[in-house]
Amino acid sequence: MGQPVTVIEKQTSVPGVVQYETNRVLSGMGHDSFTPERPPLRDRPVDTLARRLLARGGVAAVHVNGNIITVRLATDDTSGIKAIVEDLYLYYPPGSEAPTFEAAPAE
Repeated sequence: MGQPVTVIEKQTSVPGVVQYETNRVLSGMGHDSFTPERPPLRDRPVDTLARRLLARGGVAAVHVNGNIITVRLATDDTSGIKAIVEDLYLYYPPGSEAPTFEAAPAE
């Protein structure tokens, strides 16, 4: 359940920098930048995405402006980054079971 995000991965002219364009605005009109030394502190979608990307490893910095995510890599490996962005709004990924009312604890 949830909404998949459509993502287009674009190589930039700067080595080690990749951009991801989404069909959803993540940061509103503001710019948000994150590094391992300056991690996200809030609980907005852009913060969740940055946390997931930084936790993946191999990411030196994440910058989000609107629907554009710019990732500065610490390595040349981009594997898995696009999937992290695509799954941002999936609450129950394929293979997991969504909770039901029958399974809810009694009060």
